Amino acid sequence: MFSCFQSGEQNRMRHVIEEAVTCLMKSTKSHGKIAVADLGCSSGPNALALVSCAVDAIFQHYAVACEQVPAELSVFLNDLPDNDFNIVAKSLVAFQESHQHIGHVTVGIVPGSFYKRLFTTSSLHLILASNSVHWLSEAPEDLRTHGIPMYDGDDDLRQARRPLVLEAYARQFKKDFKLFLNLRAQELVAGGQMVISVPGTCAGDDTGHSNLPWVAWDPVASILNDMATRGVIDREKLDLFYIPTHGPSARELKEIIEEEGSFMINKMLVHEPNMDKSLITPKAMALLTRAVFEPMMAQHFGKSDEIMEELVKTTERHVNMGSPPVNAATFVFLCVSLTKM
Repeated sequence: MFSCFQSGEQNRMRHVIEEAVTCLMKSTKSHGKIAVADLGCSSGPNALALVSCAVDAIFQHYAVACEQVPAELSVFLNDLPDNDFNIVAKSLVAFQESHQHIGHVTVGIVPGSFYKRLFTTSSLHLILASNSVHWLSEAPEDLRTHGIPMYDGDDDLRQARRPLVLEAYARQFKKDFKLFLNLRAQELVAGGQMVISVPGTCAGDDTGHSNLPWVAWDPVASILNDMATRGVIDREKLDLFYIPTHGPSARELKEIIEEEGSFMINKMLVHEPNMDKSLITPKAMALLTRAVFEPMMAQHFGKSDEIMEELVKTTERHVNMGSPPVNAATFVFLCVSLTKM
């Protein structure tokens, strides 16, 4: 289900990527070389979807213009070092062989956090990212410092603290995303393009900050609270468990981009997830929850098949009771196309 979820959004990005390639060809001089990078590629069946779309668009542009394709085309895939790059490497080799007809295609894997420099100065022409930039470099330190859990069993106290929690996450996202933009601006050529799709929220107040994050913390935390109550996970560890992700509103994203100042916004689209609703069953939602949260839960609570199996069972039960782990009423995708100024 998770790969279908990603695939639906990547398909939505296709025409935006094609437009970005057209803009790139008009605004930059590649000197016979073009470099494309996907940040946060993961390792499933969709790992090559974005770069494949970009390469096809580049080839199509030159074919229509009856021009010779670039002598060198480089494709890079990035994710954290813990990603399964064995699968990615095999896929890249097949990708390289299938595109030999368009010139010399080099491929590469670049492990590391995109909150650090990944590429040399002015070496990239097009950067892509889907379902990755909402992950923060770290959970807000303010919450740990003030001993504020993300979820409190006392409903009144939880609601009273909620604005503080959301504001802490908004500040962390702003800090991280401005850093992300600054780093990418250093790596892109002048006039280079970047297309990002990020899970966000359609809810927002007058400041543009989210009233509800895209990951519905309350339902997910309620599931973990249920598990802690039954002794499946440690209560003290749960109090210190913060999910390092933030779903911005469109206004919030726009303000950060404009304030950072390295990029011009070409287009920003807001749309609901594109997915076959028949696939959204309680079991599927439970498995999706495990896929998303297992790595961080294993790191925080310890790797345990028992905990993961109980997470699936508890999530499925909560979904059947009407508490899905994602608030569909506010969950949207924000797709933004940018040009480096």
